[in-house]
Amino acid sequence: MKGRNETVGRPELRPVPAASFRMGNDAARSDERPAHAVTLAPFRAAPRPVSNAEYARFVRATGGEPPPFLGDAAFADPGLPAVGVSWFEAVAYCDWLAAATGLPLRLPSEAEREWAALGGLEAADWPWGDEAPAARPELVELRRGEAPHLPTALCANGYGLLCMADNLHEWCSDWYDAAYYGSSPLEAPLGPAAGKRRASRGGSWRHAVKFNRISSRSSLDPSYRYNDYGFRVYADAG
Repeated sequence: MKGRNETVGRPELRPVPAASFRMGNDAARSDERPAHAVTLAPFRAAPRPVSNAEYARFVRATGGEPPPFLGDAAFADPGLPAVGVSWFEAVAYCDWLAAATGLPLRLPSEAEREWAALGGLEAADWPWGDEAPAARPELVELRRGEAPHLPTALCANGYGLLCMADNLHEWCSDWYDAAYYGSSPLEAPLGPAAGKRRASRGGSWRHAVKFNRISSRSSLDPSYRYNDYGFRVYADAG
């Protein structure tokens, strides 16, 4: 049943400046090559993934389906990122919240997600620089985790964005194409026109290695609901 008269607050959004940066990594996997210049307009990004508490308001307001893993205590804390959300549900959430708040909310392009993860660095493998996560003692517990964790300043980047390389894969707006970088436009690329899988970025608590490099790409069928997939909201610059 749809909820009534529930106040929906505006999400916190951090400014991300316009970009002219080199996207991809010629020394990495084939789908990250070739590295190429990309230009982006400024935009805004939420500092953390959409939480269970935030997603629950969407479910109550729309009569939508709750994430499928809430019955497991490892995924149930209201402050934890909402996982098990399909790409279609993530888009529906953005559309609902945009209508409720008047903000132009959406999922990011892969290019925006990569630039946001750099946090002001010109180039780096990780949100804090090129030092591997295993060399940073403050990340020991996050590297050992066997479930999603509450977003923490331990993994903040220069823009104050949390969990940009760990915790869960986050949906992007783009269709995924492993060869796309060979023909990608340089101005605000939005991915190929069609495909079978949607792109995602970030690390995963389920993986043996919990952190993913900033330029590392992943993808999934947009209808799937995995317990290491979630999302955060983005918007054009206000």
